[in-house]
Amino acid sequence: MSETVDAARVRAAHELFVTTGQVPSRAVRTLVAESWRRSRRSGVDPDVQNAPVDMSGNALSGYRRALALAAAMPVIRELLVRPGADAGWVTALTDDVGRMLWVEGDPQVRSRVEGVGFVEGAVWREDCAGTNALGTALTTNRPVQVVGSEHYAVKIHPWSCSAVPVHAPSGQVLGVLDVTGGPMVASGLVMSLVRATVAAVEAELARAAAAPTEQHPVVVLGGTATARLRVLGAPTLHLGGATVRLSLRHAELLLLLSRHPAGLSADELAVLLSEHELSDVTVRAEVSRLRRLVGPLLSESRPYRLTAPLRTDVDMVHAMLDTGDVDAALTAYCAPVLARSVAPGVERIRDELAADVRGAVLASPLPEVVSRWLASDAGAEDWQAWERLAWLAPKGSPVHVRAVGRLDLLGRRLGAPPRA
Repeated sequence: MSETVDAARVRAAHELFVTTGQVPSRAVRTLVAESWRRSRRSGVDPDVQNAPVDMSGNALSGYRRALALAAAMPVIRELLVRPGADAGWVTALTDDVGRMLWVEGDPQVRSRVEGVGFVEGAVWREDCAGTNALGTALTTNRPVQVVGSEHYAVKIHPWSCSAVPVHAPSGQVLGVLDVTGGPMVASGLVMSLVRATVAAVEAELARAAAAPTEQHPVVVLGGTATARLRVLGAPTLHLGGATVRLSLRHAELLLLLSRHPAGLSADELAVLLSEHELSDVTVRAEVSRLRRLVGPLLSESRPYRLTAPLRTDVDMVHAMLDTGDVDAALTAYCAPVLARSVAPGVERIRDELAADVRGAVLASPLPEVVSRWLASDAGAEDWQAWERLAWLAPKGSPVHVRAVGRLDLLGRRLGAPPRA
């Protein structure tokens, strides 16, 4: 860490913040103060451990076996878990939503941290558990150490942790590698060890990703497996056992074609891809380049169409909304649809999904769901959502007071009189 942590000063600052919402000047590191504020906005109760377990048993085992990160566990066990068995720490690896996939290490430490919800299947994002190294590393996409009372939840104050994000070769965040234990875990030596382990893991993932493409530059679609397209975040295609990083234009084409199973002509694609005139030649050239990348997934005949089902993460969010699982939908809705795209057809899909998610949030009877929406970039200034939270939360509760305060603040910006 670049700044020394004064334990007594941080404890006093934490008590003041959870009471008043104010952070004394220079009392805590800027990274910690910003995380405390995010935790407070998310409605995390510092006196209650809010790390929900949303997956366990066979479901968790099957889920983590299917992840690319599973191949990295031998490296992690060799470099971190075994040393930790003697040094008194546990090692945790999460997925990209902060769900802990593996927790291994010193049996005594593991038994103790289980008491604060540090278990496989628990979600330790900031909006679920407050300031903690792995949750804050996931939010900031940078290595983070959190020491004692810098944690937002009081029950975690006895612990320290060091965490580093793990990236795919494409740059996408796959998860976070975390070490949790006593004060020694906050040392520069332990952080260096976690960084080195992540570097080894990322090298292993890069070798695994490169191996198929060296022999098979075109992905082969096998059997009846459904291809999967990610457009919420860095665009990628999972196809035939391989993961293909996509350009923005190729992701736009696949998304639009997935919405039109009967196919689209070059003229129709041109209208959906650009507000300005786009020539048939340009469209055909882009489709030809995409076909070289995805092989038989894209037909050679016209109109252009997909030859097999392509499931997108947009479809996944809609499915969760259809079953009423708004909390899971918010987890899956981690970014706008192809945020950098200005293609009219994509903008329509982006706006529709944002409206559907927001509508489900406003209809939810759960204040914690509304709080999660308000903690996001999309929902932070959502007047109706703050009103909904103020109505749902028990009058006089911290959540209710915060919602009323935010409504007054938004009202002043709009020139409205203070609420009664």
